[in-house]
Amino acid sequence: MSESVNLPALGESVTEGTVTRWLKNVGDRIEVDEPLLEVSTDKVDTEIPSPIAGVIEEILVQEDETVEVGTALVKIGDGAGGGDSSDQGGSESTDSQTEAVAEDTEPETAPSTEQDTEAKAPEPAEPEPTPSGQTQPAAPQAPSAPPAASPVPQAAPVPPPAAAPPAAAAPSSTPSAEVPNPTANGAASGYVTPLVRKLANEQGVDLSTVTGTGVGGRIRKEDVLASASAAAAAPAPSASGSAAPAQSGPFVAEVSPLRGTREKMTRLRKVVAERAVQSMTSTAQLTSVVEVDVTKVAQFRDAHKAEFLEKTGAKLSFMPFFALAASEALKAHPKINSTVDGDEIVYPETENVSIAVDTERGLLTPVIKDAASLDLAQFSQSIADLAERTRNNQLKPDELAGGTFTLTNTGSRGALFDTPVVFLPQSAILGTGIVTKRPAVVQVDGQEAIAIRSFVYLALSYDHRIIDGADASRYLVAVKNRLEEGNFGPNLGY
Repeated sequence: MSESVNLPALGESVTEGTVTRWLKNVGDRIEVDEPLLEVSTDKVDTEIPSPIAGVIEEILVQEDETVEVGTALVKIGDGAGGGDSSDQGGSESTDSQTEAVAEDTEPETAPSTEQDTEAKAPEPAEPEPTPSGQTQPAAPQAPSAPPAASPVPQAAPVPPPAAAPPAAAAPSSTPSAEVPNPTANGAASGYVTPLVRKLANEQGVDLSTVTGTGVGGRIRKEDVLASASAAAAAPAPSASGSAAPAQSGPFVAEVSPLRGTREKMTRLRKVVAERAVQSMTSTAQLTSVVEVDVTKVAQFRDAHKAEFLEKTGAKLSFMPFFALAASEALKAHPKINSTVDGDEIVYPETENVSIAVDTERGLLTPVIKDAASLDLAQFSQSIADLAERTRNNQLKPDELAGGTFTLTNTGSRGALFDTPVVFLPQSAILGTGIVTKRPAVVQVDGQEAIAIRSFVYLALSYDHRIIDGADASRYLVAVKNRLEEGNFGPNLGY
């Protein structure tokens, strides 16, 4: 006896979805709430869990096929005669897949909306998974060999060396023995979540050297941390070794495996492209920029960030300050929070702030509802939670709807400022640049003096059909004054 699993309703405004990837094949065992397939809509990409347990008997909708809500996707039977081996494999797959989805997160990993106090170089792009046919030279990271061992072969300059494989070869092994089997790890054979890839980049771990313990060889957070720990515990090369010359020479950028290839646009990418063009051709957009001295914010943050983390469990970045100041100013300047409806201007009752989150699939903007009523702790926790769930495909479509204003932090990747695009039906978007330190003229006891101050550029793009330059300037100055005042003690939230 078999039962059909239908495409569930993924939000009030979602009527159809595209099957992007099946996580199970015909004959596989699946348990209740185990991820069954991935579906893409015009709002979000998400995993669909199985509502029943059993064995996959027939897949009714193929990948890249778009169907309406309620359409039968797959038939699942009771697995009669399936044998014990299938059941056992399904159980192992359940544990691994659940861990891969639930544990491939890093609460302390800064979302794309965080930035440091001091100026820094742009953050490097996250590394792409290594193609199955490509191997990374592993000899320079091998443990130091006895004097009689063969010297490390010279290689062309490469990016900063990745961490050593978790299982180092014996001193007498040849370099070729240390090259991992590309089919034995998730980086080469399957999907790697953005957070795992980011964590690997931060830890200096080459994903091509990591053997995944998740379902289908998927690399999990624990696999990356174990590899990093093994590399840290490995003996360092001797001072007389030839490792030092490998550090010298000009910097060489890592070559992306996408170079010289072609790929089909995802549904999300096509939706973003269509809406960007529609917004630019149907509205009159321009951008105003102000420079803000956030030295007092930086000092306040440094004084409270340790206690803030201890009491709230969230990091205190600059972004909650920007979000709070921007939301408060919207209450006094409702035109920036308004929308156009025919020949009328609509002023919403609440300030629902969309937070732009950079993901591998594209730009998504989950919404913080009634943002003007939140404090710093609530903003920090909401931003971190939304960014994490956005990157892990755990957002509900309704969490991407209802935004009245957008906040985007281009400074998280090192940009001084940019001119962000307003997406309909909203009328404005505020971009925050990187916080930089530099000398500035200040007043000290009535005299001018030179001091080191922290600055940031705020860029407001807006729809000139209903927002004039004076309106935009008044709003920006209100945000600027709130930040430069630096009195956020009553807004900590604990």
